[in-house]
Amino acid sequence: MASQRQSVDLSDYPDLVVIYLGFRLRGLSDLPRMFRIGRGLRQVVAHKPDGLLAHEGLMFGLFHVGFRQYWRDFDSMEAFTRAPQHAGWWRDFTRNAGAGGIWHEAYSLRGGMEAVYLNMPGIGFASFAPATVPVGPHKTARQRLQREAIAPA
Repeated sequence: MASQRQSVDLSDYPDLVVIYLGFRLRGLSDLPRMFRIGRGLRQVVAHKPDGLLAHEGLMFGLFHVGFRQYWRDFDSMEAFTRAPQHAGWWRDFTRNAGAGGIWHEAYSLRGGMEAVYLNMPGIGFASFAPATVPVGPHKTARQRLQREAIAPA
């Protein structure tokens, strides 16, 4: 049987944002934390927040797992990251990161890419681009993608 070549029409998604998330465990003692994060992500998928188009699991290695998410637009993705369900587990992870690491990289169809790494060796963009501290103009994903701030309602 011959291969069937296909592509996709993204014209209905001009503001598409793709996020890669990764978690690297440095030892078996980090497994409980990974399971808590996994439980939280399963809830996200089950209750699909507004704007989340798709969520896929990835395996980079035995102790390095990740996810790819497709968001309708940056504003939807950002609203989710500020929602209590996400903000809570992110705050808990950063307060007690221990030996585990977490990272994300975002790619916008409109242009722009950004990343943040916590307790991670040089992977992804960090494997070739100079490091910067996420403060000032690099503090938020919106700033790193160089997007205009949303005007308050």
